[in-house]
Amino acid sequence: MSRIVKGDSVKGLPMFTASAPEILAKEKAALAELEGKNFLQRWRGYFARTGPGWLQSALVLGSGSAMASLFAGSYLQYRLLWVQPLAMVLGIVMFSAMSYQTLSTGVRPFHAMKRYIHPVVGWSWAIGALLATVIWHLPQYALAAGMTDDMFKATTGWTLSSSAVQTIVLIVIGLVVLTISTAVVWTYSSGHKGIRLYERILKGLVWMIILAFTLVIARRAIDGGVQWGKLFKGFLPLYIPRDPRGVSIVMAAFSAATGINATFLFPYTLLARGWGKEHRSLSRFDLITGMLLPFCIATSLMVIATGCTIYDPVQFASGSTRLSPVTAAAMLESAGLSMFFSRIVFGLGILGMALSSITMHMLICGFAACEVFGVEPGGWRYRLACLIPAPAVVGVVLWNYIGPWIAIPTSAICGLMLPIAFIAFFILNNSKKYLGKDKPSGTKAVVWNIAMIISIGVTIASIVYYLVSLV
Repeated sequence: MSRIVKGDSVKGLPMFTASAPEILAKEKAALAELEGKNFLQRWRGYFARTGPGWLQSALVLGSGSAMASLFAGSYLQYRLLWVQPLAMVLGIVMFSAMSYQTLSTGVRPFHAMKRYIHPVVGWSWAIGALLATVIWHLPQYALAAGMTDDMFKATTGWTLSSSAVQTIVLIVIGLVVLTISTAVVWTYSSGHKGIRLYERILKGLVWMIILAFTLVIARRAIDGGVQWGKLFKGFLPLYIPRDPRGVSIVMAAFSAATGINATFLFPYTLLARGWGKEHRSLSRFDLITGMLLPFCIATSLMVIATGCTIYDPVQFASGSTRLSPVTAAAMLESAGLSMFFSRIVFGLGILGMALSSITMHMLICGFAACEVFGVEPGGWRYRLACLIPAPAVVGVVLWNYIGPWIAIPTSAICGLMLPIAFIAFFILNNSKKYLGKDKPSGTKAVVWNIAMIISIGVTIASIVYYLVSLV
């Protein structure tokens, strides 16, 4: 692996093209042929080639989304079902711009920001994504170990003899999760086959999450426990909370839907696949079917699952009950669901969320660290860079103690950085020097700019609303 030098080396990533140039050539030819087909034929052809969008779902479906969904359902039942879909739609607008820019130029966004905006912007974006990812890696291990431990106890009935033994068990689970996640992430740097295998594994985890929560709701619906009228009404933005707890839930949902590290990951996974101008339509399809729909479905199902089982605004408003995925599983069982659905099926859904985020965080750190230190992604240095967040495995026992101290400032910093990243991509999307003849013009440019400004404006407004509510 060599150091990055000025010139064409800031374009593209060799991870895919170096190992399978003939496959990429066939894919481009197939996409060109699909352009003349009807939309059903195009969609069928596109679906088999999706990938980067699904990785985004795997990233954002983590502990943040889990906690936001749990609190939304338990505290306000179905009334906040509109929040996460809206947040994701706003994010998709910006991700579409990232996709268009990256595929049109082939330039890595880190270098594009440094050259066409200002070096400070590029460095802030990369370092911010790296730091946010490392910090938010901690609760993923706490979530994975806690749910695995709970499912084991539910199936075996084994009760640990002491807190010391409990700690050892959690550490062992954390190390197993780290080992498995490392093996999965390292496949990504092994060329075409590794990248496709990695994407398929993450797709499988996302589908497992969706299936698990679907089964929980179906079981509850059979018992008549779902109020369908209130449920469908919840997807309309008719209720905006004004109390601090409700506002915090909304902000948590917005933050979990799109983070600064997600804006870093997405364009690099596009380049890693060797995608270019020929893939722009495929990328838009991938964002809708791989990112927007799975995320909205999974988070909505989780809100509904908790809303139709453990909804108790009085109990959760008082703050006397400390809600977590593990306690939520126990509450589901107390609410009448069988152990299988409340502890095992629900637990598998939560575990899938943690595992998918852990592997995606490692991937982000690999890309971000390589850019920060000026080395090409690939080889043993890249693999070591993917292990930067690995010490977060101590989160299996420490998150309960350090979480309250770092969660709020980290959320604030990441929340403030996200509009900066969005504004940077807005500037790049209107840069003639950067995009050249591919710069949007006419009505297309007007529509796109309005959509991006709305996305940026709502993101900033949500942060201001949150800060004002704290005063």
